[in-house]
Amino acid sequence: MSVEAANVERVPESSAVVRDDYGRRALIGAAIGYAMDGFDLLLLGLLLVPIAGELHLTQVQSGSLITWTLIGAVSGGAIFGTMSDYFGRVRVLTWTILLFAVFTGLCALAHGYGDLLVYRTIAGLGLGGEFGIGMALAAEAWPDHKRARVCSYVAMGWQAGVLLATLAVPVLLPVIGWRGMFAVGIAPAIVAFAVRRTIGEPRIFRERPAMRGALPLKLLVSDRATAKISFALFILCSVQNFGYYGIMIWLPSYLSRQFGYSLTKSSAWTAFTVLGMGLGILLFGQAADRFGRRAVLLAYQAGATLSVIVYSQLTDPLALFSVAESWVFSSTA
Repeated sequence: MSVEAANVERVPESSAVVRDDYGRRALIGAAIGYAMDGFDLLLLGLLLVPIAGELHLTQVQSGSLITWTLIGAVSGGAIFGTMSDYFGRVRVLTWTILLFAVFTGLCALAHGYGDLLVYRTIAGLGLGGEFGIGMALAAEAWPDHKRARVCSYVAMGWQAGVLLATLAVPVLLPVIGWRGMFAVGIAPAIVAFAVRRTIGEPRIFRERPAMRGALPLKLLVSDRATAKISFALFILCSVQNFGYYGIMIWLPSYLSRQFGYSLTKSSAWTAFTVLGMGLGILLFGQAADRFGRRAVLLAYQAGATLSVIVYSQLTDPLALFSVAESWVFSSTA
């Protein structure tokens, strides 16, 4: 074999190695960012009772802390997602992580409902921006036929953060209080910031012509068929996320008030639920790449619908746990 032929054969191999290395770093960075998001959001859910007790919050005020965190997350996803199309994924991710970290830390200094609500809403902006861009960063670093499983691996980072929160709160809360827990919540953001600084922009973004005057959101309604798909996915994701956050944020407090569960028992319930989620994420991610997105999505929807109907009829704690486990197994597709 000639030297020229050998060099021609080695170039694609070298390029593939570089792409794989970048893809792994993008995947790890996105997963760590998702762990940060999962840790923070469940942290708030687990701390609602002690926060309400110290700051004398009503149930409506306690609930609004979560509501406005999620409103901030939705707004942050739209705002920072659009900005990332102009300025780059990694650069905007850095901004969102810093925003999230600063205002999560400020929650530890809250004096009452008003300032805590502001801190949570702005922290939600950063959380939502990181959420969407992180997934896009990982997906763009891998070929089409592997993207479903890659996204499932990223989502496992979220579950790791949730699991960490369920294990850390019962141990640390009696020692450092809820204010200290928010201070601890800054740590994942610092790690995510450090990791993201080592990741460059994906090749898809670097090779794309600069956007001049275009609004990326317009692409979602560029024609009738595209607008129909965009609207359907908007409804689908809204319903799915509403169900997920209802289960993961409200049920620990519900189990505490309705069945007298201690913080430790509520955390244990959540931890086992996360295991079901992890299995569902891995299974559906692999299946989507193998059998197609639509078929697997329809199977998930059928399973989730059936589980929700059954779940709404239960009052026994053990039965609630068992069906919740099966529901989140299917709802993480």
